[in-house]
Amino acid sequence: MSTAEERRFERVGGELLYDGRIVRLVEDRFRFANGDVVKREIIRHPGAVGILAHDGTHLWLTRQPRETIDDPDSLEIPAGKLDVVGEPPIECGRRELAEEIGRAAASWQPILAFQPSVGILDETVHLFCAWDLSEDHADSGEDERIEIVRWPIDDLDGAIAATNDGKTLIALLWAKANGLPGVA
Repeated sequence: MSTAEERRFERVGGELLYDGRIVRLVEDRFRFANGDVVKREIIRHPGAVGILAHDGTHLWLTRQPRETIDDPDSLEIPAGKLDVVGEPPIECGRRELAEEIGRAAASWQPILAFQPSVGILDETVHLFCAWDLSEDHADSGEDERIEIVRWPIDDLDGAIAATNDGKTLIALLWAKANGLPGVA
């Protein structure tokens, strides 16, 4: 067992290994309290937003290809990358909701923010619940292949079983445990 003091560290340097369109890969060096220096490869990501949107009777989800996991039909909540410098997560959420499902929401509630893979990735994902939906289209300008899926709210278990996306599972399990705001 180690003590809190033994686990303290400071970043003492590093180098950029790759600078891509979405992520950067760095190898950082950290010094621990006992003087040991370790190297860690870290993927730097600007963060993301996910929105659990509903209209009172249905969840508004998406199906889209995720080449990273060889899945042409990944079932997910609308989501997107925090790619506008300084943009608050809720504003990114509003933009992504319009781009991915053609909707705006009058009511928003933060669910939580989490780090999906702390051993290698510094990304933070901000989750929101959104309701009181209205039509609002925006063009993402990206080559996205998205199918909009309206899923019955009374079949949360089915949606949970149909996805393997982490942010979507967290949002759906939150809804199952807490209920959805705006649903009578």
